[in-house]
Amino acid sequence: MLTFVGNVAQATATSAVTEQTGHAMSGTTSGHTPARRPGDRPRPSPVQLRRAVLSSYLGSVIEYYDFLLYATASALVFNKVFFSSLDPLAGTVASLGTFTTGYLARPLGGIVFGHFGDRLGRKRMLVVTMVLMGVASTLIGLLPTYDHIGVWAPILLVLLRVLQGVAVGGEWGGAVLMSAEHATSRRGLWASFTNAGAPSGMVVSTLVLTLSASVTTEDQFLSWGWRVPFLLSVLLLALGLFVRLKVEETPVFAEAEAGKSRAAEAPPLLEVLRRHPRNLLLAVGVGFGAFVAQATLTTFLISYAVDAGFPRQTVLNALTLSSALGAVAIVGYSALSDRIGRRPVVLAGAVGMAVVAFPLFPMVDSGSAVLLTLAVVLGQAVMHPAMFGPLAALYSEMFGTRTRYTGASLGYQISATGAGFAPVLFASMTGASAGGTLGVSVLIALSCVVTVLCVLVTKESHRADLAEEPEESTAALGRSTAAEGAAG
Repeated sequence: MLTFVGNVAQATATSAVTEQTGHAMSGTTSGHTPARRPGDRPRPSPVQLRRAVLSSYLGSVIEYYDFLLYATASALVFNKVFFSSLDPLAGTVASLGTFTTGYLARPLGGIVFGHFGDRLGRKRMLVVTMVLMGVASTLIGLLPTYDHIGVWAPILLVLLRVLQGVAVGGEWGGAVLMSAEHATSRRGLWASFTNAGAPSGMVVSTLVLTLSASVTTEDQFLSWGWRVPFLLSVLLLALGLFVRLKVEETPVFAEAEAGKSRAAEAPPLLEVLRRHPRNLLLAVGVGFGAFVAQATLTTFLISYAVDAGFPRQTVLNALTLSSALGAVAIVGYSALSDRIGRRPVVLAGAVGMAVVAFPLFPMVDSGSAVLLTLAVVLGQAVMHPAMFGPLAALYSEMFGTRTRYTGASLGYQISATGAGFAPVLFASMTGASAGGTLGVSVLIALSCVVTVLCVLVTKESHRADLAEEPEESTAALGRSTAAEGAAG
């Protein structure tokens, strides 16, 4: 995997010298480019900032379209076409289990692409991750079912899901850094568009899946209709690459490249473990509650509502509405975090989500489509965005430039494994006993408590300079609060 990524990265690089020196240096248009000294940071043009944000947003939309399309399909379709030999409950658990493998592969993607992203640049890795995701998703759309090739169908499905996980594991960190490291102000706002790409991708995937279902019968949808959204990935891939290739390398990385010494440079992963172990652990904990909530609202709750008797279209409509509103809320909460800090916003979202976890399932059990929609919107568009939106900037601020891609990606993707395990665990719990949803709500609330505790001991960083090496977060809350007050 390392060799493959390295070779593709070199092949996709148009000019290492151009990317390392950057086009943003005023007055340098042709001829020999003088070496930049550390601290002579090129200021990105507004055009490059807009391109970086658009590239990160579209890339995230496309990546999560593919990744979350699988989530919806695993809840509604895959148990019938890839696990048809199992009883309904076992088929649902097995289908959601393949969904989990994608999350387990995400830390691997963070390590592999983080390593090369910190060594070779952010842009190159983002091209590779987009191609990998597009190819894997298209192949899922071409995959024969269990009835055609037997046990090989779920095996190949899992392998392609792993490739999806590796791709999205490398995508997020690079996309966030392309925006955060290009921004000279309002870093939370600009970086948040990458996170807004996740619910936006969910909207697109759900709409395409809904359209495919609406123009086919049930038998046609299970036979070939579900494949259409996956096959459309190749068109989205072409669009994403067109935009992404127009973005230059980030000025912060270019500055670090100009001043670094390769002689004694340790691998980025070892540097993260040696210099920022506490920040890495806190990054995992800070995002844990958000991911458990995300998986509950976008995967498990969808399957639960369909099993409770709601028409599939009603459930998909609720998911589409909440995802669209959630994308807007992510940007709004992140912009707020630029003004009052990351910590207060994430804390409010975590506490709110812990409370909402308890009425969530009774609202679905009511049988009312209005209450179902309200439950999903309250969770995904009101509480979850506050937890999730500021993470893009916060994770970027917890690590230095030469380890930022690796550190931010690894912390984020390890945290994301909570989203992979939650649907499988919750499906097993609700299948085992009639009162299982109370236990599910308790676990969601406990995951939010983990987030609260980690946020309380994480240093406020919304005014940090990304070119400077961050300090390890202090365990003393008073010291963190005092530092925050001094910064204000």
